[in-house]
Amino acid sequence: MLHGTARAWRLKLDERLKPMGLSQAKWRTLLHLSVARDALTQAEIAARLGIEEPTLVLLLHRLENDGWVTRKSSPHDRRCKIVQLGRRAQDVIAEINAAAIRLRRELLADISASELRTCVRVLRRIRHRAEKENGSSKARTAVTRVRLEKNGQNRDGRRVPKMRMAHRLARQ
Repeated sequence: MLHGTARAWRLKLDERLKPMGLSQAKWRTLLHLSVARDALTQAEIAARLGIEEPTLVLLLHRLENDGWVTRKSSPHDRRCKIVQLGRRAQDVIAEINAAAIRLRRELLADISASELRTCVRVLRRIRHRAEKENGSSKARTAVTRVRLEKNGQNRDGRRVPKMRMAHRLARQ
């Protein structure tokens, strides 16, 4: 039920954003970049979207060619690419957010605030229990850490010495 609801919601938003030339993969990537405090590495974007880096590279290539994003080598590690919103995306982020807000209001229109609070509380409990019982919380954190650091940088874009990365991986 949860998966189906999330999927239907994304498809509905996808339908509304399609006239702007944005597929779900594109608008999700742009939104992640827009809410990030700083520019993100390709590895960080892949981890946030839950996709493999080779898949993301193809998507970013298309986004860059269309002017949605810019990529440049990290000043700390030339092997690592930093991704930022391009001029075209900066103009459309507000439209994406407005469409998402309108859709949220439509879908939640007849649901009371107390029902929503209950729903959120129940979902948090289920998520916490699922992560606690199968250890996925630690596993997910470890996988994210590996994905973010395997390109030689930490979240702040600073170079991570290979020895330190090896020790972290060994501890996990």
